[in-house]
Amino acid sequence: MIRRPSIPRPEDFTGPAHSAPVAARLGLWLGVAFGLCFLTGLLSHAIQHPPGWFGWPSRPVNLYRITQGVHVLSGIAAIPLLLAKLWSVYPRLFARPPLRRPGRLVGHGLERVSILVLVCAAFFELVTGVFNVAQAYPWRFFFPAAHHAVGWLAAGALLVHVGVKLPLIRTALATRIGRDPVPGRRAFLRTAAGSTGVAVLGAAGVTVPWLRHVSALSWRSATGPQGVPVNRTASAAGIAVPADWRLEVVWAGGRRGFELADLAVLPQRTGRLPIACVEGWSATADWTGVPVADLLAAAGAPTDRPVRVGSLEEAGLYSRSVLPALHVADPLTLLALRVNGEVLHPDHGFPCRIIAPSRPGVLQTKWVTRLEVLD
Repeated sequence: MIRRPSIPRPEDFTGPAHSAPVAARLGLWLGVAFGLCFLTGLLSHAIQHPPGWFGWPSRPVNLYRITQGVHVLSGIAAIPLLLAKLWSVYPRLFARPPLRRPGRLVGHGLERVSILVLVCAAFFELVTGVFNVAQAYPWRFFFPAAHHAVGWLAAGALLVHVGVKLPLIRTALATRIGRDPVPGRRAFLRTAAGSTGVAVLGAAGVTVPWLRHVSALSWRSATGPQGVPVNRTASAAGIAVPADWRLEVVWAGGRRGFELADLAVLPQRTGRLPIACVEGWSATADWTGVPVADLLAAAGAPTDRPVRVGSLEEAGLYSRSVLPALHVADPLTLLALRVNGEVLHPDHGFPCRIIAPSRPGVLQTKWVTRLEVLD
């Protein structure tokens, strides 16, 4: 006679990882990582798609580099923590619903739904985030919009899950692991913490310069022409600089054109500024050019308004950008002509590009051909 295998029960799992105190601590660490990743992701999204009430400062110059670095590294930290957390709590998947207690049945169902949404959303965010860091997109949806929307879904599911489990979480966190009669639980937590530290250290060099020599995964940190990484080359963008290239400065009631020689004789400024990409990498360089505010003044245009920047690149989501008035006024916001003492390489935006402090790399428009002062 063949006996059907019985459905396991949570109490059948006696490994050191499968306990409420371990799960609660992992959940706390994971919550911190998710919280940092979510908040810095909201900032990045708002900088790139600013609502009317939002403003982002131009100083300190490394501010976006820091916030986006935290975003990517906290997401990387969340990967081993999520795996450890799921390993710790998966026996609860075999818990039978309290069918004879309708009040608890509703809470049980709400918990299961929130867990399902949270796990799916978390995996979506982390997996697509890693692919974005690697600049690989094996899907057809628009990554920034999907990543932003699912981030809100994950945050909502996390709040529901914490709300349902809060009494158990408090009790579990109050239990001291050192006095736990089951050995091995501290070791499991140390392993999870150590794995998280190794993952963060292995990637931190992308945004922390002094860690680049010890970070095995410090991708794109010091590669590219003139010592600065490039996401989109001139060839990929289809750029061909015409022989009669001119920069057009346009405002209500006026316009003026500048040839490259005209820009070269204007007073120049050099600023040591980072390029900080949304994928997490960043690199600092010495950029030389004309402050945008000085250029507008030389043209006779207003200097206290936002400026729409146009590129020779005809297509692409980031072939245009808008400099907020605060950044326009900053003397370190440059129409750059040189980098690290050399004329811009075509891949860095020759004949000129925007370089502004505390801005995402996708908004540092290259191959600039037009500055339009907005009302």
